[in-house]
Amino acid sequence: MQASSTLIAPSILSADFTRLASSIEIAEKAGADWMHCDVMDGAFVPNISFGPFIVQAIASCTKMVIDTHLMIAEPDRYIEDFVKAGSHQITVHQEACSHLHRTVQFIRSFGVKAGVSINPATPVSTLEAILPDLDLVLVMSVNPGFGGQKFIPSAIGKIRQLHSMRMQMNPSMVIAVDGGVTEENAQSVVSAGADALIAGTAFFKAADPAATAARIKALTR
Repeated sequence: MQASSTLIAPSILSADFTRLASSIEIAEKAGADWMHCDVMDGAFVPNISFGPFIVQAIASCTKMVIDTHLMIAEPDRYIEDFVKAGSHQITVHQEACSHLHRTVQFIRSFGVKAGVSINPATPVSTLEAILPDLDLVLVMSVNPGFGGQKFIPSAIGKIRQLHSMRMQMNPSMVIAVDGGVTEENAQSVVSAGADALIAGTAFFKAADPAATAARIKALTR
């Protein structure tokens, strides 16, 4: 079910890592709801970001929800490490999981929320069997691996389709969108059915992140 107010989730990947605590404070003061952690392994995606020790450092600096997005191969090997580091919800990629139902149940066994993400070329229909078991679906609106990419317009139709599916099968499930989200497209994304907007470049590279977050929330009420 769509949140009464759009959830804002800055992606720490776009923050200044030489001033990590200050970047988190900027997000908190801007009224962010989640801190989004993009974990990349150089195998599932063509980039390497960080591991559990950075998530642990982030968790020690904030009481915000730590939303960990595992863009990695064989995520089951590392899920427990990210839970122990302080993640409140963990999202894996459908494309990276041979036994997706087992992986989702494994995440939930640690008492955290379980999400599944799909790449731009993956149809929403592939989630039908797992949808009732999910707390979150993350629709990628860019191809994963790098920040600063442009929003892929076909994501709007996927969000709309997913919203229709969740209203029939799992109304409490959250729909999040990641990639190229800006003030210009936020209203269309939320109108299609999204609850949470993940923004990296648009937030941390803004002249005034707090003002940007406030405008996005105002636009998507």
